[in-house]
Amino acid sequence: MERRLKVLCMSDEATSMETETRIKAAFASSDMKQIDQHFGAAESFVVYSIDPREYHLLEAIQFARLAMDGNEDKLAAKIAALEGCDVVYCEAVGASAVSQLRAKGIQPMKVSPGTSVSRLIRDLQGELRDGPSAWLARALAGRAPGRNRRFDAMESEGWSE
Repeated sequence: MERRLKVLCMSDEATSMETETRIKAAFASSDMKQIDQHFGAAESFVVYSIDPREYHLLEAIQFARLAMDGNEDKLAAKIAALEGCDVVYCEAVGASAVSQLRAKGIQPMKVSPGTSVSRLIRDLQGELRDGPSAWLARALAGRAPGRNRRFDAMESEGWSE
């Protein structure tokens, strides 16, 4: 990673966003306005926090220029930079990147070159309001309260064979 700009001070309005329906989305974009990069060779990502009513820029991430040479080492830095994201939109994404992203809970989404970031944000807001698609429902369910503690009671009972 070459540079990373994070928005650290969000307004009270931004911090009160609906947490149960808020998602974090990344977009492979050189100009922060349209999708124009392949995931593996992406030089930059813009990341937003999105809920049904509003959205906020969280960060802009920039990488050094890399060749699309099949070298998978470059994927690790990109995937690590997107940690906590629910989805990443890009022009294209290779099979290895897809499996690595999904293993980290990030849904890769291929869209047409030139697709507007603002349009994708509006589409996500519509899904959050009107009913999410299958991948988005899984992402939201994965953050349900108590999900990470669902086996605690069984563990406290002990195990005997």
